[in-house]
Amino acid sequence: MIETTPPVSDTAAASKTGLDIHEILKILPHRYPFLLIDRVLELKRKESIVAIKNVTINEPFFNGHFPGLPIMPGVLIVEAIAQAGGALLLTEVEDRTGKVMVFTGIERAKFRRPVSPGDQLRIELEVKGWRAIPRMIAAKMHGVAYVAGKRVAEATVSCQLIDSSRGRGDGSDGATE
Repeated sequence: MIETTPPVSDTAAASKTGLDIHEILKILPHRYPFLLIDRVLELKRKESIVAIKNVTINEPFFNGHFPGLPIMPGVLIVEAIAQAGGALLLTEVEDRTGKVMVFTGIERAKFRRPVSPGDQLRIELEVKGWRAIPRMIAAKMHGVAYVAGKRVAEATVSCQLIDSSRGRGDGSDGATE
């Protein structure tokens, strides 16, 4: 019997299609308790991303939202959609030092079902518009969040990559001596 190894696709080898939590932490600036994606299952450069958020009772927001009926706040589901988009966009930036991805818009947000502890949020995001010029990247993306194959939320988000020092001023309070 002759063993043969199938050829490796150059495109598959050239581009990674998923990210674990360690790789996500290298890309996104968010940390506990505000990092809202745990894994990237699929990533198509400048096109789409599929990410997972495992929802647990240990999430700090469940203490007050709502006692006796823990429901993930819709605004955090939209934030998870935006973070997935940020992971997609930031993979296109070689030097992310001193840069941060910020929201510039949220459109057509809809919430269809509650998300509870024990759910796994699957976020599917598609790029609708992408613009890159020197020192600036901006994008518009449509994201849909699912639990067990059922749509729980969706939103169109816009974001932009900016220098993290932007808008901080010179540190003075404006007082004169």
